[in-house]
Amino acid sequence: MASILLVEDEVNVSSFIKKGLEEESHHVEVAYDGAMGLSLACSKEYDLIILDVVLPQMNGTEVSKRYRENCGYTVPVIMLTALGSTEDIVTGLESGSDDYLVKPFVFKELVARINVLLRRKGMGFTAKSYEFAGLVLNTETKTVSRAGKNISLTSKEFRLLELLISSPRRVFSRTSILENVWDANFDYNTNVVEVYMNYLRNKVDKGFPVKLIHTVIGMGYVLKEDDDENTK
Repeated sequence: MASILLVEDEVNVSSFIKKGLEEESHHVEVAYDGAMGLSLACSKEYDLIILDVVLPQMNGTEVSKRYRENCGYTVPVIMLTALGSTEDIVTGLESGSDDYLVKPFVFKELVARINVLLRRKGMGFTAKSYEFAGLVLNTETKTVSRAGKNISLTSKEFRLLELLISSPRRVFSRTSILENVWDANFDYNTNVVEVYMNYLRNKVDKGFPVKLIHTVIGMGYVLKEDDDENTK
């Protein structure tokens, strides 16, 4: 699961890319103008940045240039744009981007380029299979099973379970869950975490004598076998 910043002002395009990358098990945060994109890029830790060129307030080339000047070169940047001339591409690369993809593009190509850059970064995003107490989650096939019984999950439910099973017995706060599974700008007063935890419990724990998903009162949620007075 990579943390990706997408800077794209076209709502339909950003929604399409965000949804697709979330289905690839990545966490995506969206900024809709260059100034906000630069601010987020320099204030938070991301594994990769996807940057449109034509943006309000500050164009993508300037964002990339300032980001590199102020925050270094460790995070790869992919530029997306309808401007596809050789001069445009050279300008984008010279501003500090690592790759340049011209719109319209095939989504699979964007995913492939992201994977290449993440491998270069040393993240090695190979498929993983997690197993805990008979519960199995595979990130490549996007499948979940418990005691050999297949469990059908939505994209959000899958990402939520992946977060929990990646660190069994670790308590995740509501804030941590919102930031890892939903957009970091999500309304922190929402009860969406509680709602999706109930969905997940009904699919993962229903019919099994041993419950795996627990609420730690006043702290958050955890995947574990045992129960105690502080959980329910």
